[in-house]
Amino acid sequence: MGNSRKLIMLVDDNRTNLLTGKTVLSECYTVLTASSAAKMFETLEWSRPELILLDIDMPEMNGFEAIRILKERPGTRDISVIFLTARDDSDDELEGLQLGAVDYITKPFSPPLLRKRVELHLLMEEQKRALQEYNDNLQNMVEAKTRTILKLQNKILTAMAEMVEGRDNVTGSHIANTQRYLGILLSAVIDAGLWKEQTSEWDIELLLQSSQLHDVGKIAIRDSILKKPGKLSREEFEEMKQHVVFGVGFIERLEDGEEDSRFLQYAKIFAAFHHEKWDGSGYPHGLSGEDIPLLGRMMAIVDVYDALTSRRPYTRAFSHEEAARIIVKGKGTHFDPTLVDLFEPLAGMFRQSSQPAP
Repeated sequence: MGNSRKLIMLVDDNRTNLLTGKTVLSECYTVLTASSAAKMFETLEWSRPELILLDIDMPEMNGFEAIRILKERPGTRDISVIFLTARDDSDDELEGLQLGAVDYITKPFSPPLLRKRVELHLLMEEQKRALQEYNDNLQNMVEAKTRTILKLQNKILTAMAEMVEGRDNVTGSHIANTQRYLGILLSAVIDAGLWKEQTSEWDIELLLQSSQLHDVGKIAIRDSILKKPGKLSREEFEEMKQHVVFGVGFIERLEDGEEDSRFLQYAKIFAAFHHEKWDGSGYPHGLSGEDIPLLGRMMAIVDVYDALTSRRPYTRAFSHEEAARIIVKGKGTHFDPTLVDLFEPLAGMFRQSSQPAP
C-alpha cells in the first residue's frame, strides 16, 4: 500500500489489543483508536475512516448493536467494517455478515495476517471505487452519444416533415408551431393531474419529436390537390383524407417489427387520429369521445389552431382571437371538452409562442 496512509479505525475495549493493533497497522496507515462504541461514534463526528475494525464483545454497546447504527446512518453506512472477535461460533459470524460486516478476524490476531487482511479489503474498496467511476464515466459517454443521435434524428425528421408540408405551400413553421402548442397543452394536462395513468408513462421528449410526423402521409397526395387555391371537390377531399391512411402505413413500414419503439407508436397515434372529432364526425374511423386516443384529441386542437392562424392556398389566416373562438365553439363537437377547458386560459401562450409565416 506504500505511503498512501489511508485512515482506519480500531475499536476495542481491551487496551492491549488497541496498542498491538495500532502498532502493527501504523506502519502503513493512519490509525484512530476508540475504547468503546460510544467513543467510535464521537470520533466519526469529525472523521471518515475507510475501514473500521470493530470488536464484538464490548460492554454497554456490543459490535452487533454498533454496526446496526453505522449502517442506518447515511454518513457511515458505506464504511467497511471488519469484526474482531475471540469467539469461534459460525452463527455469530453469519449474523455479523448479515448485518453488513465484510470479514472477521479472530483474536488474538497475527500481525502479518492482520496487515494482509486490512490491505486486501482496502484494495477491494479502491477497485470498487475505480469501477464505479469508470461506470459513471461510461454512462455519461453513452448519454452524451445518445443525445447527439437524438438531436441528429430530430433534425432529419424536421427536414423531412418540412419537405412534406412544403408541398402544399405551407412553411415549416407549422411543424415548429404544433410542437410548441402541443408542449404547452401537455404541460397543462400534467399540471392539472388529468389522465395520470397515461401521462405518467409518456416520454415527453420522444412524444414531441414524433408529433412532426402527424401529416407525413401528405407526401402521397397529388400536387393538384395539395396546392389547389380553391375549395376541394367532394372527390378531391376524399382523396385528401387518405393522407391519414398513407401516413399510418408509412410509419408502420418504419416499425418493421420494432414493437418497443415508443417514438413510432406515438407518431402513429398522431398520424391516425388527429382528424377524428369528439362527436364522431371526423375521419378516417369516425371515432367519438374517449374512443379517440388522448394524443389524437390533443393534436386535433393544436393542428386546427395552427391551420386557422396560418395562410393557406385556400383561405386567409385568422387572427388569434378568431381562432381561439372557433376552438372554444367546437367544444363537445369537434374537440374534447376537458381539453378545450384547458386551452381557453392557455390560448394567450399559443399566440406568444407562434412563429409567423414568412
